[in-house]
Amino acid sequence: MTVRHGIASSLALLAMTGVPITGHSQAYPGKPVRLISPFAAGGGADTIARFFAQRLSASLQQQIVVDNRPGAGSVIGTEAAAKAPPDGYTILIVNDTHAINASLVRKLPYDPVGDFAPITLIAVTPFMLSVHPSLPVKSVRDLVKLAKSRPGQLNYASAGNGSVAHFGGELLKLSTGIAIVHVPYRGVTGTVAAVTSGEAHMMITSPLTALSLVRAGKLRALAVTGTNRMQIAPEVPTMQESGVKDYELTSSYGLLAPRKTPEAAIATLNQSMVRALKADDVRARLRDEAVEAVGSTPEEFQKYLAEQTAKYAKIVRATGMKNE
Repeated sequence: MTVRHGIASSLALLAMTGVPITGHSQAYPGKPVRLISPFAAGGGADTIARFFAQRLSASLQQQIVVDNRPGAGSVIGTEAAAKAPPDGYTILIVNDTHAINASLVRKLPYDPVGDFAPITLIAVTPFMLSVHPSLPVKSVRDLVKLAKSRPGQLNYASAGNGSVAHFGGELLKLSTGIAIVHVPYRGVTGTVAAVTSGEAHMMITSPLTALSLVRAGKLRALAVTGTNRMQIAPEVPTMQESGVKDYELTSSYGLLAPRKTPEAAIATLNQSMVRALKADDVRARLRDEAVEAVGSTPEEFQKYLAEQTAKYAKIVRATGMKNE
């Protein structure tokens, strides 16, 4: 996903009074804040991190410095954040990998729940189920019927074992009873190449990745995995509308801080992010990128993380997935 930086000036006016977090007179934040991005520079989650670092900088009137710490499926950067001083000057951006790792990685060097304080759920985005045009299906119902008539003969591509797309495919199998084969590729580029060439039959990927190919006739979109249709592709039904009961899978972005970060710092960061997310042009820009702005309370984000962690753990138990 690509989020452009064309709306920074509109949020430059967003400023709020800092909240003191100690007995000293200096308000928080009194110095730059480090935002750890446990992802490679240029990726979807890292782009989100940089997009909102600019917004937070404007709102807090203090620099937010993005610190990339990629590696080990986001574990390296997340560990760095968990072990940082809980003073409000280190925060962490996470996506679904945080919840996935809780059940997929056997020995994490941190507690994904106990070592962090939630700040806010920034945004969510659905995925899109698409197939190669040669596959004789035009709906999810058609796909399920075809797969049941050819057990083990159809496959789905993903960006790798343990990716959200992998979970999406396994959830489809669990929800419909079909037997399709998972074929992992190296990243999204390999996945797209496999499906558009016909080497693989289908994939679950970002709507922005799929839509341009759908409109070029190289893919056929069957459904989106959120609970609502997307404004940028209202013609594509949801999985639930397509007969797959209770199927819901979204990618999310949120902010965490090390455990024991002062509540006043958490409140300041939360209020600043929520204010930025309420800006009409920010919400419009995100909608254009198939992303829905949220801006939750810390308590709501904590509940969301618990629900997502439980969902992925259930899929891991049911399928025996391993982080290979």
